[in-house]
Amino acid sequence: MPNFKTLDDLDDISGKRVLVRVDLNVPVNNGEVTDTTRIERVAPTINQLAAKGAKVILLAHFGRPKGKMEPSMSLAPIADKVEEILDHRVYFAGDCIGDDVAAAIAEMNNGDILLLENVRFHEGEESNDRAFAKALAANGDIYVNDAFSAAHRAHASTEGVAHLLPSYAGRTMQAELEALERGLGDPKRPVVAIVGGAKVSTKLDLLMNLVHKVDSLVIGGGMANTFLAAEGISVGKSLCEHDLAQTANRIVAEAETAGCTVILPVDATVAHEFKAGADSETVGIENVPANAMILDVGPKTVARIIETLSHAKTLVWNGPLGAFELEPFDEATLAVARYAADQTKQELLVSIAGGGDTVAALNKARVAEEFTYVSTAGGAFLEWMEGKDLPGVSSLKN
Repeated sequence: MPNFKTLDDLDDISGKRVLVRVDLNVPVNNGEVTDTTRIERVAPTINQLAAKGAKVILLAHFGRPKGKMEPSMSLAPIADKVEEILDHRVYFAGDCIGDDVAAAIAEMNNGDILLLENVRFHEGEESNDRAFAKALAANGDIYVNDAFSAAHRAHASTEGVAHLLPSYAGRTMQAELEALERGLGDPKRPVVAIVGGAKVSTKLDLLMNLVHKVDSLVIGGGMANTFLAAEGISVGKSLCEHDLAQTANRIVAEAETAGCTVILPVDATVAHEFKAGADSETVGIENVPANAMILDVGPKTVARIIETLSHAKTLVWNGPLGAFELEPFDEATLAVARYAADQTKQELLVSIAGGGDTVAALNKARVAEEFTYVSTAGGAFLEWMEGKDLPGVSSLKN
Protein backbone atom coordinates (compact mmCIF):
# COMPACT_ATOMS: atom_id res chain seq x y z
CA MET A 1 0.00 0.00 0.00
CA PRO A 2 1.66 3.30 -1.04
CA ASN A 3 2.61 5.96 1.52
CA PHE A 4 1.53 4.04 4.62
CA LYS A 5 3.26 1.88 7.15
CA THR A 6 1.21 -1.10 8.27
CA LEU A 7 1.56 -3.75 10.98
CA ASP A 8 3.85 -5.61 8.54
CA ASP A 9 6.41 -2.85 9.12
CA LEU A 10 6.42 -3.36 12.91
CA ASP A 11 9.22 -5.67 13.98
CA ASP A 12 10.07 -6.29 17.61
CA ILE A 13 7.24 -4.77 19.62
CA SER A 14 7.42 -7.02 22.68
CA GLY A 15 7.00 -4.84 25.77
CA LYS A 16 6.22 -1.73 23.69
CA ARG A 17 3.19 0.39 24.61
CA VAL A 18 1.05 0.53 21.47
CA LEU A 19 -1.77 3.09 21.40
CA VAL A 20 -4.48 1.79 19.06
CA ARG A 21 -7.28 4.12 17.94
CA VAL A 22 -10.35 1.96 17.35
CA ASP A 23 -14.01 2.70 16.66
CA LEU A 24 -16.19 1.31 19.46
CA ASN A 25 -19.07 3.71 18.76
CA VAL A 26 -21.45 0.76 18.51
CA PRO A 27 -25.25 0.68 18.93
CA VAL A 28 -26.26 -0.04 22.53
CA ASN A 29 -29.76 -0.74 23.83
CA ASN A 30 -30.44 -1.08 27.58
CA GLY A 31 -26.72 -1.55 28.22
CA GLU A 32 -26.44 -4.32 25.59
CA VAL A 33 -24.35 -3.97 22.42
CA THR A 34 -26.77 -4.78 19.57
CA ASP A 35 -24.31 -4.81 16.65
CA THR A 36 -20.73 -5.98 17.13
CA THR A 37 -19.49 -5.42 13.55
CA ARG A 38 -17.09 -2.61 14.44
CA ILE A 39 -15.58 -4.59 17.31
CA GLU A 40 -15.14 -7.62 15.03
CA ARG A 41 -13.40 -5.44 12.44
CA VAL A 42 -10.68 -4.26 14.87
CA ALA A 43 -10.15 -7.65 16.55
CA PRO A 44 -7.41 -8.83 14.10
CA THR A 45 -5.27 -5.75 14.77
CA ILE A 46 -5.63 -5.98 18.57
CA ASN A 47 -5.03 -9.72 18.68
CA GLN A 48 -2.00 -9.53 16.40
CA LEU A 49 -0.35 -6.83 18.54
CA ALA A 50 -1.11 -8.68 21.79
CA ALA A 51 0.22 -11.95 20.35
CA LYS A 52 3.52 -10.20 19.57
CA GLY A 53 3.84 -9.16 23.23
CA ALA A 54 2.85 -5.51 22.90
CA LYS A 55 1.03 -3.71 25.69
CA VAL A 56 -2.11 -2.81 23.74
CA ILE A 57 -3.83 0.41 24.86
CA LEU A 58 -7.15 1.16 23.15
CA LEU A 59 -8.33 4.71 22.46
CA ALA A 60 -11.98 5.15 21.46
CA HIS A 61 -15.00 7.43 21.66
CA PHE A 62 -18.66 6.74 22.33
CA GLY A 63 -21.50 9.14 21.58
CA ARG A 64 -21.24 12.92 21.77
CA PRO A 65 -20.55 13.90 25.40
CA LYS A 66 -19.20 17.29 24.22
CA GLY A 67 -16.12 17.33 26.43
CA LYS A 68 -17.92 16.43 29.67
CA MET A 69 -17.88 13.31 31.81
CA GLU A 70 -21.21 11.70 30.88
CA PRO A 71 -21.76 8.36 32.70
CA SER A 72 -24.29 7.18 30.07
CA MET A 73 -21.53 7.42 27.47
CA SER A 74 -18.87 5.49 29.36
CA LEU A 75 -17.02 2.76 27.48
CA ALA A 76 -17.05 0.53 30.60
CA PRO A 77 -20.09 -1.56 29.52
CA ILE A 78 -18.57 -2.04 26.06
CA ALA A 79 -15.34 -3.47 27.53
CA ASP A 80 -17.13 -6.75 28.34
CA LYS A 81 -18.27 -7.17 24.74
CA VAL A 82 -14.76 -6.37 23.45
CA GLU A 83 -13.38 -9.01 25.83
CA GLU A 84 -15.93 -11.56 24.61
CA ILE A 85 -15.15 -10.98 20.92
CA LEU A 86 -11.37 -10.91 21.38
CA ASP A 87 -11.54 -13.95 23.68
CA HIS A 88 -8.88 -12.14 25.72
CA ARG A 89 -9.01 -10.36 29.08
CA VAL A 90 -9.59 -6.60 28.59
CA TYR A 91 -8.77 -4.25 31.46
CA PHE A 92 -10.47 -0.87 31.79
CA ALA A 93 -9.18 2.52 32.96
CA GLY A 94 -11.58 5.22 34.17
CA ASP A 95 -9.87 7.98 32.14
CA CYS A 96 -7.66 8.28 29.04
CA ILE A 97 -4.92 10.58 30.42
CA GLY A 98 -3.40 11.37 33.81
CA ASP A 99 -1.55 9.66 36.67
CA ASP A 100 -4.06 6.85 37.25
CA VAL A 101 -3.88 5.85 33.58
CA ALA A 102 -0.07 5.98 33.63
CA ALA A 103 -0.08 3.77 36.74
CA ALA A 104 -2.46 1.25 35.09
CA ILE A 105 -0.22 1.09 32.03
CA ALA A 106 2.90 0.64 34.18
CA GLU A 107 1.28 -2.46 35.69
CA MET A 108 0.55 -4.07 32.29
CA ASN A 109 2.28 -7.27 31.31
CA ASN A 110 3.36 -7.99 27.73
CA GLY A 111 0.30 -9.02 25.69
CA ASP A 112 -2.18 -7.28 28.02
CA ILE A 113 -5.04 -5.19 26.60
CA LEU A 114 -6.28 -2.02 28.31
CA LEU A 115 -9.29 0.02 27.15
CA LEU A 116 -9.16 3.68 28.15
CA GLU A 117 -12.28 5.72 28.92
CA ASN A 118 -14.05 7.77 26.24
CA VAL A 119 -11.59 10.29 24.75
CA ARG A 120 -14.50 12.68 24.09
CA PHE A 121 -14.92 13.24 27.85
CA HIS A 122 -12.13 15.80 27.30
CA GLU A 123 -12.72 19.02 25.32
CA GLY A 124 -9.23 18.70 23.84
CA GLU A 125 -10.24 15.65 21.79
CA GLU A 126 -12.60 17.30 19.31
CA SER A 127 -10.66 20.58 19.22
CA ASN A 128 -7.47 18.57 18.47
CA ASP A 129 -5.75 20.40 21.31
CA ARG A 130 -1.99 19.83 21.15
CA ALA A 131 -1.57 19.54 24.93
CA PHE A 132 -4.28 16.86 25.06
CA ALA A 133 -2.71 15.00 22.11
CA LYS A 134 0.64 15.12 23.95
CA ALA A 135 -1.00 13.73 27.11
CA LEU A 136 -2.43 10.84 25.07
CA ALA A 137 0.88 10.24 23.29
CA ALA A 138 2.71 10.10 26.63
CA ASN A 139 1.00 6.75 27.22
CA GLY A 140 2.50 5.07 24.14
CA ASP A 141 5.67 4.29 22.21
CA ILE A 142 3.87 3.54 18.93
CA TYR A 143 0.54 4.69 17.46
CA VAL A 144 -1.73 2.52 15.31
CA ASN A 145 -4.88 3.98 13.73
CA ASP A 146 -7.50 1.34 12.98
CA ALA A 147 -10.52 3.66 12.97
CA PHE A 148 -11.09 4.62 9.34
CA SER A 149 -14.69 5.48 10.27
CA ALA A 150 -13.37 8.38 12.38
CA ALA A 151 -10.63 9.37 9.91
CA HIS A 152 -12.59 12.31 8.50
CA ARG A 153 -12.32 14.03 11.88
CA ALA A 154 -9.17 15.99 12.76
CA HIS A 155 -9.34 15.06 16.45
CA ALA A 156 -6.50 14.56 18.92
CA SER A 157 -6.80 10.75 19.00
CA THR A 158 -7.26 10.37 15.22
CA GLU A 159 -4.84 12.99 13.91
CA GLY A 160 -2.92 14.83 16.64
CA VAL A 161 -1.22 11.77 18.17
CA ALA A 162 -0.11 10.52 14.73
CA HIS A 163 2.32 13.47 14.50
CA LEU A 164 3.84 12.70 17.92
CA LEU A 165 4.63 8.97 17.68
CA PRO A 166 5.79 6.52 14.98
CA SER A 167 2.46 5.81 13.25
CA TYR A 168 0.98 2.83 11.42
CA ALA A 169 -2.29 1.78 9.78
CA GLY A 170 -4.08 -1.11 11.49
CA ARG A 171 -5.59 -4.00 9.54
CA THR A 172 -9.06 -2.45 9.15
CA MET A 173 -7.61 0.89 8.07
CA GLN A 174 -5.30 -0.92 5.65
CA ALA A 175 -8.16 -3.02 4.17
CA GLU A 176 -10.35 0.06 3.80
CA LEU A 177 -7.66 2.13 2.07
CA GLU A 178 -6.70 -0.72 -0.26
CA ALA A 179 -10.38 -1.31 -1.14
CA LEU A 180 -11.03 2.36 -1.83
CA GLU A 181 -7.90 2.54 -3.98
CA ARG A 182 -9.33 -0.35 -6.02
CA GLY A 183 -12.71 1.41 -6.17
CA LEU A 184 -11.79 4.96 -7.18
CA GLY A 185 -8.04 5.50 -6.91
CA ASP A 186 -6.77 3.13 -9.58
CA PRO A 187 -9.78 1.00 -10.58
CA LYS A 188 -10.25 -1.55 -13.34
CA ARG A 189 -12.53 -0.02 -15.98
CA PRO A 190 -15.35 0.35 -16.80
CA VAL A 191 -16.34 1.72 -13.36
CA VAL A 192 -20.00 2.01 -12.37
CA ALA A 193 -21.19 4.01 -9.36
CA ILE A 194 -24.65 3.54 -7.86
CA VAL A 195 -25.76 6.47 -5.72
CA GLY A 196 -29.11 6.43 -3.97
CA GLY A 197 -30.65 7.97 -0.89
CA ALA A 198 -33.21 10.63 -0.22
CA LYS A 199 -31.65 13.96 -1.15
CA VAL A 200 -29.35 15.42 -3.78
CA SER A 201 -28.41 18.19 -1.32
CA THR A 202 -26.54 15.73 0.96
CA LYS A 203 -24.57 14.22 -1.93
CA LEU A 204 -23.73 17.17 -4.19
CA ASP A 205 -19.96 16.93 -3.67
CA LEU A 206 -20.13 13.18 -4.15
CA LEU A 207 -21.99 13.36 -7.47
CA MET A 208 -19.73 16.13 -8.79
CA ASN A 209 -16.62 14.11 -7.94
CA LEU A 210 -17.96 10.81 -9.31
CA VAL A 211 -18.85 12.09 -12.78
CA HIS A 212 -15.11 12.68 -13.28
CA LYS A 213 -14.08 9.29 -11.88
CA VAL A 214 -16.58 6.73 -13.24
CA ASP A 215 -17.84 5.59 -16.62
CA SER A 216 -21.50 5.19 -15.62
CA LEU A 217 -23.41 6.80 -12.76
CA VAL A 218 -26.70 5.20 -11.68
CA ILE A 219 -28.88 7.60 -9.69
CA GLY A 220 -31.70 6.06 -7.63
CA GLY A 221 -33.68 6.67 -4.46
CA GLY A 222 -35.45 9.95 -3.73
CA MET A 223 -32.61 11.93 -5.31
CA ALA A 224 -33.44 10.48 -8.77
CA ASN A 225 -36.79 12.32 -8.59
CA THR A 226 -34.97 15.66 -8.45
CA PHE A 227 -33.12 14.80 -11.68
CA LEU A 228 -36.33 13.60 -13.36
CA ALA A 229 -38.23 16.74 -12.33
CA ALA A 230 -35.34 18.85 -13.67
CA GLU A 231 -35.96 17.17 -17.04
CA GLY A 232 -39.59 18.24 -16.89
CA ILE A 233 -41.00 14.86 -15.83
CA SER A 234 -43.86 14.98 -13.32
CA VAL A 235 -43.01 12.96 -10.20
CA GLY A 236 -46.38 13.34 -8.46
CA LYS A 237 -46.15 13.47 -4.67
CA SER A 238 -42.66 11.91 -4.59
CA LEU A 239 -39.88 13.22 -2.39
CA CYS A 240 -38.19 15.83 -4.59
CA GLU A 241 -35.98 18.90 -4.19
CA HIS A 242 -37.49 21.05 -6.92
CA ASP A 243 -35.24 23.99 -5.96
CA LEU A 244 -32.18 21.94 -7.02
CA ALA A 245 -33.27 21.51 -10.65
CA GLN A 246 -30.46 23.72 -11.94
CA THR A 247 -27.92 21.81 -9.84
CA ALA A 248 -29.17 18.48 -11.19
CA ASN A 249 -28.89 19.77 -14.76
CA ARG A 250 -25.38 21.04 -14.04
CA ILE A 251 -24.31 17.58 -12.78
CA VAL A 252 -25.75 15.94 -15.93
CA ALA A 253 -23.95 18.48 -18.15
CA GLU A 254 -20.71 17.93 -16.23
CA ALA A 255 -21.10 14.16 -16.71
CA GLU A 256 -21.59 14.61 -20.44
CA THR A 257 -18.41 16.66 -20.71
CA ALA A 258 -16.51 14.04 -18.68
CA GLY A 259 -17.81 11.16 -20.80
CA CYS A 260 -19.79 9.65 -17.94
CA THR A 261 -23.19 8.08 -18.73
CA VAL A 262 -25.91 9.05 -16.22
CA ILE A 263 -28.55 6.36 -15.77
CA LEU A 264 -31.91 7.56 -14.41
CA PRO A 265 -35.08 5.49 -13.87
CA VAL A 266 -37.16 4.72 -16.98
CA ASP A 267 -39.96 3.15 -14.94
CA ALA A 268 -41.01 3.18 -11.31
CA THR A 269 -43.01 1.38 -8.63
CA VAL A 270 -45.51 3.89 -7.26
CA ALA A 271 -47.96 3.89 -4.35
CA HIS A 272 -50.37 6.29 -2.69
CA GLU A 273 -49.02 5.77 0.84
CA PHE A 274 -45.60 5.32 2.34
CA LYS A 275 -45.98 2.04 4.20
CA ALA A 276 -45.01 -1.61 3.89
CA GLY A 277 -47.41 -3.61 1.75
CA ALA A 278 -49.11 -0.52 0.30
CA ASP A 279 -50.99 -1.12 -2.95
CA SER A 280 -48.52 -0.38 -5.72
CA GLU A 281 -48.14 -0.49 -9.48
CA THR A 282 -45.32 -0.18 -11.99
CA VAL A 283 -45.57 2.70 -14.47
CA GLY A 284 -43.38 4.26 -17.15
CA ILE A 285 -41.51 7.24 -15.73
CA GLU A 286 -43.59 9.63 -17.89
CA ASN A 287 -46.82 8.26 -16.37
CA VAL A 288 -46.48 8.78 -12.63
CA PRO A 289 -49.99 9.61 -11.29
CA ALA A 290 -50.27 13.10 -9.80
CA ASN A 291 -51.43 11.74 -6.43
CA ALA A 292 -48.85 8.90 -6.17
CA MET A 293 -45.24 8.72 -5.04
CA ILE A 294 -42.26 6.87 -6.53
CA LEU A 295 -40.98 4.38 -3.95
CA ASP A 296 -38.71 2.19 -6.09
CA VAL A 297 -37.28 1.95 -9.58
CA GLY A 298 -39.09 -0.48 -11.89
CA PRO A 299 -38.01 -3.72 -13.61
CA LYS A 300 -36.94 -2.02 -16.88
CA THR A 301 -34.60 0.23 -14.90
CA VAL A 302 -33.25 -2.80 -13.01
CA ALA A 303 -32.62 -4.54 -16.34
CA ARG A 304 -30.67 -1.52 -17.60
CA ILE A 305 -28.57 -1.35 -14.41
CA ILE A 306 -27.81 -5.08 -14.64
CA GLU A 307 -26.92 -4.73 -18.32
CA THR A 308 -24.48 -1.92 -17.39
CA LEU A 309 -22.99 -4.01 -14.58
CA SER A 310 -22.55 -6.99 -16.92
CA HIS A 311 -19.84 -4.99 -18.75
CA ALA A 312 -18.35 -3.35 -15.66
CA LYS A 313 -15.13 -4.30 -13.89
CA THR A 314 -15.62 -2.12 -10.79
CA LEU A 315 -18.70 -1.08 -8.79
CA VAL A 316 -18.84 1.60 -6.09
CA TRP A 317 -22.19 1.75 -4.27
CA ASN A 318 -23.61 4.24 -1.80
CA GLY A 319 -27.36 4.39 -1.11
CA PRO A 320 -30.34 2.16 -1.98
CA LEU A 321 -32.41 2.46 -5.17
CA GLY A 322 -35.78 2.71 -3.38
CA ALA A 323 -37.46 2.70 0.04
CA PHE A 324 -35.77 -0.66 0.68
CA GLU A 325 -36.85 -0.79 4.33
CA LEU A 326 -40.48 -1.25 3.17
CA GLU A 327 -41.58 -4.29 1.18
CA PRO A 328 -42.20 -4.49 -1.77
CA PHE A 329 -40.11 -1.34 -2.41
CA ASP A 330 -36.90 -3.25 -1.71
CA GLU A 331 -37.11 -5.36 -4.86
CA ALA A 332 -34.87 -3.30 -7.16
CA THR A 333 -32.12 -2.82 -4.55
CA LEU A 334 -32.12 -6.53 -3.66
CA ALA A 335 -32.09 -7.66 -7.32
CA VAL A 336 -29.15 -5.41 -8.22
CA ALA A 337 -27.28 -6.36 -5.01
CA ARG A 338 -27.66 -10.07 -5.78
CA TYR A 339 -26.51 -9.61 -9.37
CA ALA A 340 -23.44 -7.60 -8.27
CA ALA A 341 -22.62 -10.26 -5.66
CA ASP A 342 -22.88 -12.99 -8.29
CA GLN A 343 -20.55 -11.10 -10.67
CA THR A 344 -18.12 -10.62 -7.77
CA LYS A 345 -18.23 -14.33 -6.90
CA GLN A 346 -17.33 -15.15 -10.49
CA GLU A 347 -14.41 -12.68 -10.19
CA LEU A 348 -15.84 -10.53 -12.98
CA LEU A 349 -16.41 -7.50 -10.73
CA VAL A 350 -14.69 -5.66 -7.88
CA SER A 351 -17.56 -4.44 -5.68
CA ILE A 352 -17.07 -1.78 -3.00
CA ALA A 353 -20.06 -0.59 -0.95
CA GLY A 354 -20.52 1.66 2.06
CA GLY A 355 -22.91 3.78 4.07
CA GLY A 356 -25.38 2.63 6.74
CA ASP A 357 -28.42 2.12 4.49
CA THR A 358 -26.33 0.39 1.84
CA VAL A 359 -24.88 -2.06 4.37
CA ALA A 360 -28.38 -2.73 5.74
CA ALA A 361 -29.67 -3.36 2.20
CA LEU A 362 -26.81 -5.76 1.40
CA ASN A 363 -27.44 -7.59 4.67
CA LYS A 364 -31.14 -7.83 3.78
CA ALA A 365 -30.18 -9.33 0.42
CA ARG A 366 -27.77 -11.64 2.31
CA VAL A 367 -24.88 -10.73 0.03
CA ALA A 368 -22.69 -8.43 2.17
CA GLU A 369 -20.15 -11.24 2.63
CA GLU A 370 -19.93 -11.75 -1.13
CA PHE A 371 -18.99 -8.15 -2.01
CA THR A 372 -15.28 -7.43 -2.39
CA TYR A 373 -15.44 -4.91 0.47
CA VAL A 374 -18.22 -3.41 2.54
CA SER A 375 -17.26 -0.30 4.49
CA THR A 376 -18.89 0.34 7.87
CA ALA A 377 -17.45 3.85 7.91
CA GLY A 378 -20.39 6.07 6.91
CA GLY A 379 -19.18 9.68 6.88
CA ALA A 380 -15.53 8.85 6.18
CA PHE A 381 -16.51 6.57 3.28
CA LEU A 382 -18.68 9.34 1.83
CA GLU A 383 -15.96 11.99 2.18
CA TRP A 384 -13.42 9.69 0.52
CA MET A 385 -15.87 9.18 -2.39
CA GLU A 386 -16.24 12.97 -2.54
CA GLY A 387 -12.50 13.21 -3.15
CA LYS A 388 -11.80 14.96 0.15
CA ASP A 389 -8.63 14.62 2.19
CA LEU A 390 -9.18 12.66 5.42
CA PRO A 391 -7.05 14.03 8.29
CA GLY A 392 -6.76 10.65 10.02
CA VAL A 393 -5.42 9.14 6.80
CA SER A 394 -3.17 12.03 5.72
CA SER A 395 -1.46 12.01 9.13
CA LEU A 396 -0.35 8.39 8.57
CA LYS A 397 1.41 9.11 5.29
CA ASN A 398 5.17 8.66 5.37
